[in-house]
Amino acid sequence: MNTAAAAIRAGGLVAYPTEGVWGLGCDPADEDALRRLIALKGRDAGKGLILLAADIGQLSPWIAPLDAATQARLDATWPGPVTWIVRAAERCPALLTGGRDTIAVRVTAHPPARELALAAATALVSTSANPGGEPPLADAAAVRERFGNELAAVVDGPLGGLAGPTEIRDAATGDVIRPAAATGRRER
Repeated sequence: MNTAAAAIRAGGLVAYPTEGVWGLGCDPADEDALRRLIALKGRDAGKGLILLAADIGQLSPWIAPLDAATQARLDATWPGPVTWIVRAAERCPALLTGGRDTIAVRVTAHPPARELALAAATALVSTSANPGGEPPLADAAAVRERFGNELAAVVDGPLGGLAGPTEIRDAATGDVIRPAAATGRRER
């Protein structure tokens, strides 16, 4: 974990297990790392990226102040496998938001991802470990085979119980934008 955290702080790209898929990440404050991550995935920069954190304090540089109703919605599901679309902080980079005034964020309870965010002392970019348009890779070996030399570290550990990516909800309305994947995946 310390190797991956040090790699993040040094501008490296890392892979790590999340609640339902393997994630690729970096320090959200490092615009060079963000560009390299987007290029590695072949991802449209206009899609934006998700930030994953160990606690809401790690998200504070990236999100606008939350009103009481929004805070209550988030508190009802965090820490946990729900990603929320919230208003972005004014100075949040367009590479994170996709040029929107919102950003996708999650406070995770999944131990490997949570421990990585704590060790790196920052929120992490969290995008599925796959080339754009392809299914997420299933395990650490597949991630290493596909992205090996491009990654500074791979955090070994199990995926959580979801069968795919987390649910995404709109914090302003509570509406579900992407439903949660069914539970029941065997840990790998």
